[in-house]
Amino acid sequence: MITLRPANERGHANHGWLDSWHSFSFAGYHDPHHVHWGPLRVINEDRVQAGQGFGTHPHQDMEIISYVLDGALAHRDSMGNGATIVPGEVQRMSAGTGITHSEYNHDQQGTTHFLQIWIIPSVRGIKPGYEQKAYPEAEKRGRLRLVASPDGSDGSVTIHQDARMYAGLFDAGESATLDLAQGRLAYVFVARGKAVVNGHAVSAGDALLFADESRVEVEQGTGAELLAFDLPRLQ
Repeated sequence: MITLRPANERGHANHGWLDSWHSFSFAGYHDPHHVHWGPLRVINEDRVQAGQGFGTHPHQDMEIISYVLDGALAHRDSMGNGATIVPGEVQRMSAGTGITHSEYNHDQQGTTHFLQIWIIPSVRGIKPGYEQKAYPEAEKRGRLRLVASPDGSDGSVTIHQDARMYAGLFDAGESATLDLAQGRLAYVFVARGKAVVNGHAVSAGDALLFADESRVEVEQGTGAELLAFDLPRLQ
């Protein structure tokens, strides 16, 4: 079964300094049909205005991934990490027993466009952790490149859940297939452009929810950047 989640059916909040689209229930947006998909709990598509950002705030027992599409996102946390995330990089923060952090767009002119992704961990109360890695465009061109996994395989960042996140760029005749083990779920989010995924024409902001399917098939991309998640079912 494959279910389309159209971009315009997501939750939306415009705070002036922040324009955010919620694929799952978040803050003041609640949709009982879209609370999580397996352990995938949040995909917020955020646009942060110039010179603005998220002040210091707490998290606990959550795997948080930041994926920048345009601009830059300055990060600082209570573990002592300070970094700037740019397109092509993936940041993973394991909140564990508790952390605080802030995120800002320090550019005084351009907007920062990024995806904030939360994955429910399989273990609670762990020591907080941080990781940030770059994945060149060539590694994602015409394929689904593993960027997050439970064991850090293939140079991916390590998350505390039996879930895998892939990123891919697709144009023209480029295509890729992701095989799914029996009983697994999958979720495909189109970050930009358009493509055909398992026969479904999808474009920026759209998502597809997979259950009891054997593979994800991506083709016919036009400026497409996609994220694909291979996920367990929650018990």
